[in-house]
Amino acid sequence: MIASIQGMVAATGKDYAVVTTGGIGYKVFVPFHTLERLHSENEAYLHTTLIVREDSLTLYGFATTTERDVFDILISISGIGPKTGLAIMSTLTLDSLRNAVVAERAEILTRVPGIGNKSAQKILIELKDKLKLGMDTAPVSTFDDVNSDVLDTLVALGYSIVEAQTAIQSLPKNAPQDVEERVRLALSYFA
Repeated sequence: MIASIQGMVAATGKDYAVVTTGGIGYKVFVPFHTLERLHSENEAYLHTTLIVREDSLTLYGFATTTERDVFDILISISGIGPKTGLAIMSTLTLDSLRNAVVAERAEILTRVPGIGNKSAQKILIELKDKLKLGMDTAPVSTFDDVNSDVLDTLVALGYSIVEAQTAIQSLPKNAPQDVEERVRLALSYFA
């Protein structure tokens, strides 16, 4: 098993980076937020999971061990393969995933491409028992209906879910609860 990889980033694609180490370039599939970070770095260190199939060896990389462990839990769910697991990790932050599980909000998971309501419900049920790894140590951040509306608005404006969640988390604690005002403040984060 390849547990981690460190080397120079030789190239990046839509959902992968080529990390060169020891004269060999390894194609490592990574979540979107990790890929963004790799664009600006020359050297990368990724925690990895190697998926062995009859016709391929595929490497998935993550910025933290917690992300890798959550990915491993996701792909252990029947019907969730590595590509869907990576899509979940690319679309949702760990906080969003944790909040979806704790609050039993399947609609958060349905924002992931390829996951419908039935699959989202199944994932929530499975994760309720399995998602204890590193997720129960941090407090659950508040993500109420107002913030959900703000998130939906930002996504409709073309921002990714990860970008929208980051903007919402940057809002001041005393920000008004008005959706329009919160959207305005969140948009100023991108300026």
